[in-house]
Amino acid sequence: MYAIIATGGKQYKVSEGDVITIEKLGIEAGGKVTFDEVLAVSDNGLKVGEDVANASVEASVVKEGRGKKIIVYKFKRKTGYHKKQGHRQSYTQVRIEKINA
Repeated sequence: MYAIIATGGKQYKVSEGDVITIEKLGIEAGGKVTFDEVLAVSDNGLKVGEDVANASVEASVVKEGRGKKIIVYKFKRKTGYHKKQGHRQSYTQVRIEKINA
């Protein structure tokens, strides 16, 4: 059984027991979160639309952190312009506990 959920502007395919990395939620480790925006559920056939209107996915927060640094380098030739920036994206790791369909 799996479900497709939407959070942080992205969609994720999840099953019970999966650990996924999503956009930062601002919930401490050990906290619980419920994803109500379920797009599809597969359990002996795919259910979408009105069939999953009241479905939800329960998860627990494993940890919060920041990703690997990404270097952004801007350069324009012949003008002496260059700019170097770094960016680390914040994330939340969650473990999927239960899919309520």
